Amino acid sequence: MKLAGLVFAAIALAARAPAAPAQDPVIQVDFSDPRLSPAQWTLILHPDGSGHFRSQMGNLPDGDQEMNLPSIDRDVRLNARFAGRVFDAAERHHWFNEACESHLKVAFQGWKTLAYTGPQGHGSCTFNYSKDKEIQSLGESLGAVAETILEGGRLEMLLEHDRLGLDQEMEYLTEAVDDGRAQQICTIRDILERLAGDDEVLERVRKRARMLLAEGST
Repeated sequence: MKLAGLVFAAIALAARAPAAPAQDPVIQVDFSDPRLSPAQWTLILHPDGSGHFRSQMGNLPDGDQEMNLPSIDRDVRLNARFAGRVFDAAERHHWFNEACESHLKVAFQGWKTLAYTGPQGHGSCTFNYSKDKEIQSLGESLGAVAETILEGGRLEMLLEHDRLGLDQEMEYLTEAVDDGRAQQICTIRDILERLAGDDEVLERVRKRARMLLAEGST
């Protein structure tokens, strides 16, 4: 009887114990291309648009004029609607539990790994180029988000070390936003606000910063 009573008490306590919290769904994107700087970056994304970005500085060839950024490791905030579309695409593709790579002979675009972890389980797929239009487009869009974040890092460096260089960089960023190479300008709101309010940078730089901030708020 004593054993039965102990068993009953244990069952009762277990029933009253709070349930383990559901695992927060997360999508992680990893990109690598040793020819570039940064050579590797990772974007972690939650359904509400919150996330984290990490990049690893690469080694550019001697004579390359591209700015060699230091590593970045920071929280970021994307538009919740954008994040929702990413998670919707992940669901349509079985949480990335499918083959993504086309194995076609196309130019190397860098390896992209899309991974999901959450209540629905986990999955991942890696590709250079995907024949699935939605997966290929998803990789390009997330790459464009990373480009925006990296561009924010370049603007921070220029603001500190080469204010005159901001003019050309802001021109590039404006063009990249217009043609989709850079997306989710909200991820670099802080540096754009600093530029928009800095009387020591060119008026063209301030004007472009204000314009991008206005576009990012819509």
